[in-house]
Amino acid sequence: MIIVMSEQDLAGIWRRIIRGDGKSWVVFAHGTCVVLPAPGPSADLAAQAIEILREYGPVHVGSSAGDFSTITLDPGPGWVVYGHHNDVLTYMGPDEVQDSSDLAVGLYGRHKRDQDGHELDVIHVEDKRPR
Repeated sequence: MIIVMSEQDLAGIWRRIIRGDGKSWVVFAHGTCVVLPAPGPSADLAAQAIEILREYGPVHVGSSAGDFSTITLDPGPGWVVYGHHNDVLTYMGPDEVQDSSDLAVGLYGRHKRDQDGHELDVIHVEDKRPR
């Protein structure tokens, strides 16, 4: 099932999920978020996130790039799927899967991360650097 969320929906979801007011982050079209906890003062956040996702987004089955774990959001709804880079996270909404097992959620979340890792389509940048 393909669910397309708006930029505003995804930005709001990630604002709720990410803890720590000082963390900047970038969201990609399929719901993957790259957290940038300490970017330089003049860093291009989107460019930095693209470089991270270019390396850590695509799935290579049989390697650490194919591994994933899931976190059930509390409060929900939904899950976060993460893999071999702690700052690359993918949101999974409850309406995106019929089977809410960790395996089904994780596989679909990994697929979304793979799509974002290939397409690299930034839809939102949240700049939390001090002014």
